[in-house]
Amino acid sequence: QVHLVESGGGLVQAGGSLRLSCAASGRTFRNYASGWFRQAPGKEREFVAMITWSGPRTYYSDSVKGRFTISRDDAKNTMFLQMNSLKPEETAVYYCAMGGTGWGTRLPNPEYWGQGTQVTVSS
Repeated sequence: QVHLVESGGGLVQAGGSLRLSCAASGRTFRNYASGWFRQAPGKEREFVAMITWSGPRTYYSDSVKGRFTISRDDAKNTMFLQMNSLKPEETAVYYCAMGGTGWGTRLPNPEYWGQGTQVTVSS
């Protein structure tokens, strides 16, 4: 059974930083494409960043490129999302996801999802 558990969310002022973590059990990040998504109130869930299983290589949505960094620690089977220069409009529930299909396309379809962690950016 696969479990993904996010942590690190919270309240931060605009311009501040947060580091999200996603701990996995049942599967290892180094064997699957994985990434982060977010869903703001009243909006659809959107892709934020991904990391490939080999390389690894990283990819970002245009809105976070240059401010967010995705990484993983294979020894701890944990994935991270370092978020800098946060904006109020980035208030959302952030989800980590692993495996599935469609990574790198307009329609990623992860197989496993975490429960989400709330990030609130105050102005």
